[in-house]
Amino acid sequence: MAASTTLLAAEDVNPLLPATYDITWSIVCVAVIGFFFWKWVLPRFQKVLADRTEKIEGGIRQAEEAQAEAKAALEQYRAQLAEARQEAAKIREEARLQGQQIIDEMRVQAQEESDRIVAAGQQQLNAQRQQIVAELRGDLGRTAVDLAEKVIGEQLSDDVRRAGTVDRFLAELDNVGAETSVR
Repeated sequence: MAASTTLLAAEDVNPLLPATYDITWSIVCVAVIGFFFWKWVLPRFQKVLADRTEKIEGGIRQAEEAQAEAKAALEQYRAQLAEARQEAAKIREEARLQGQQIIDEMRVQAQEESDRIVAAGQQQLNAQRQQIVAELRGDLGRTAVDLAEKVIGEQLSDDVRRAGTVDRFLAELDNVGAETSVR
């Protein structure tokens, strides 16, 4: 019968519920472990999370600062580029003006050289004209004397007479030439 009372007592105990002493010691263990986590583990975990958050936020701030610096450097680069373009345009304009000035100077020099050549040609032409006129006068004088000798029938060998006759004849020729050119 003793075996049957043990069975009955075992039947009053729920097999799914642990014994009271197990529950008590489990609660004490959970409380000790919870206190340990609450006192030491949680603050360290929060500190690590705060450090990571601070590092991330610091990295974001640094990235924003670097982006702002990059933007400022880009603006400075653009300003320098614009300035360089203006300077290049200015240099091109100066070169164009200098080229135009050189062309103008070359034109002036060419015109001066042309004028000099024309003047030299004119002088040479005048000299040749005077030489030809002198030769023609001499030939014309001799021809006039020969003709006068034939007309007069005497020889005009006297140089003084010959020179006077030639000069009179040439003066008359010049007067006749002047009258025809005036008309």
